[in-house]
Order: sequence, then C-alpha cells, then structure tokens
Amino acid sequence: MAFRYTYNDCEYFEGLTHSNFVPIRDEEKVLIADANDIDKAIRAKVDGVLSRGKEVGIMLSGGMDSAIVASYLPKGTRAYTFCSESGVFDEDLERSKKYCEKLGLRQRLIDITFDDFKLLTPVVMKRKGGPVHSIEPQIYKAAMAAKEDGVDIMMIGDGADYVFGGMDKILSKDWGYEEFIKRYYALDPQRVLVNPKDMTEPFRPFRREDGCIDFLSFLDGMFVNESYSSYQNAFLSAGMPYMDPYDDMKMAEPLDLVRIRRGESKYLIRQLYKMRFPDFEIPEKIPMPRPVDVIFKDWDGPKRDEFRKDIDMNLLTGNQKWQLWCAELFLNIYDK
Repeated sequence: MAFRYTYNDCEYFEGLTHSNFVPIRDEEKVLIADANDIDKAIRAKVDGVLSRGKEVGIMLSGGMDSAIVASYLPKGTRAYTFCSESGVFDEDLERSKKYCEKLGLRQRLIDITFDDFKLLTPVVMKRKGGPVHSIEPQIYKAAMAAKEDGVDIMMIGDGADYVFGGMDKILSKDWGYEEFIKRYYALDPQRVLVNPKDMTEPFRPFRREDGCIDFLSFLDGMFVNESYSSYQNAFLSAGMPYMDPYDDMKMAEPLDLVRIRRGESKYLIRQLYKMRFPDFEIPEKIPMPRPVDVIFKDWDGPKRDEFRKDIDMNLLTGNQKWQLWCAELFLNIYDK
C-alpha cells in the first residue's frame, strides 16, 4: 500500500519468494559530465548490441528519454507504444508517431484494457512473488508482442529520470521528515487496512537532526528500485532480454537543484534531445500513463476482511484503486 512495491526480500506465502532488483554498484557506473558523455555512452551500448546481430525493439513513448535511445537505432526498428480507448495515451501517441516518421521506425500499438489487467496481472505477480506495479502487465504485454515479432532484445529509457533529475515534483523543495513521508506514501495503509503496520522503517536512516530528510539519498535507493524492479519483473516474466542505456550512468557532479527548481529538469537530457532532434520542441515530462483512472472509475472497492469497510473510494486516485484491486487479487489467488 505505502510504496507500490515490496521494498525487502520476503516470502509472502510458502514457496512464493520475492526478491528485488540488484542495482549496479556505483564504482561500475559511467560518470557523466555533459550531454556528449551521454551520447557516447548510449552509442556504445547500442552499437554493442547491434554488432552481435541482435534484432532490437524499443519501448517508445512520447517523452525525451526513449526518443533519444530510438535515435541511435537503425531504420526499420520495431517500436512499441501503448494505446487505449480511454484516451490516456493520446499525447504519447501523437509524439511517438512523429518520432517514428522521422527515424523510420515500424510502430506497433499495444492496446491496454481491463481484460489485460485481469489476465496478465496474475502472471507477473507469480514471478515477482507479490503484488505488482500497474505498469508491469502493460510492459509484459508489449514484451510478448515483441517476441511474436522476432525481437531479441528490447531497449527502454526508464533510468534517465532517476539519474538526471527528472522527478521534478519530488525535487522541487527540501522536505521535512514527516512531510516527506506523507508526500511519498502512494496510499497510506491507515486509510484502507483493518490492521495497518508502521511503514516508516525505510525512511528512518535518512532522517536528519534538523527534522528534515536526506530525500536524495532515500530516492536513490527506494524510488530507483521500485521502478527498476517493475521493468525487470515484467521483461523476465515474458522471457524477453532488455537494456536500459541509462541505468549504469552516474552524474559526475551533484544534481543542480536550483536549475531543476527553475523548471529545467533533466537539463543534460534536454541538451542531448536538442542535439538529436534539433527541429523538435522539448516535450514536457509526463509519467508513463496507465488507464487506471478510467478502468477503476466505478469500482466499489475490496471485499476481503483485511480491508476497511468505510473506504471512501471517491477520494482515491485510479492508481490507489489499482493498489487495492491488485492486493485483493493477490490474496484471492494465494491466501486460500
């Protein structure tokens, strides 16, 4: 409930083992001082894959990160973009089609429905050994489509947000300890569970004596692992190798928070985007869409005894409703 993922290795039920993404050690990462360094690092990664004769695909959204990676791939590369009748992906679709036209990519649209969530969520939950993030069934479906198309390895651009300062809302200020916990919780367990547990343990090592929190260090662990674990699990569930050229990069200098707070998030990525797409306007950042607001609009909430009966579903976002739905589905499958 609190974090949208399980932050520690555990066994929810006998024989159902959960383990998280193991990050690359800092000493093994590529130090990045400017946009040219990112350019060289991505080019080396892509050239290394292509030199082995691999058929490459890419998860392409309308944002900067995946578009930049796509610009290093050969014409005819297959690109996979999400769509939905809900219209939640429309902005992504419009931008991604322009990238495909410019780069000569073959685009395949992956339609996401509630039936997909119902069918595919148990698959990715089984491999993860626990409840999953709502992007995992989506990514799994795209990965399976890529396998059908003969793709050997998928490229993604997830890591740029975490390496280069893309989480502008969380980076927008210095946070008080309690304030940050309230802001970071995806869904406060107190609001929805009959017997909630204290979930402040992961925050405690980052509490400062002045009552604030070292949120940058916290994010470098928890937030990165949440996202990386989700992508890893979805691709492994599909048996599809993948590569994120950004995930082994590290800023040579600390993030310039003043610059980010002036509205220039991912300033090095912005520079590289202008190098690769000089005729395109820099797109504003939007998180990867999921059609959960529409899918769960009229859902009346969980029925199991673990959940409170007085939850006001009208006050919850689509993502929060997803968490409840996913947690109940997990218990219905494994707690028999």
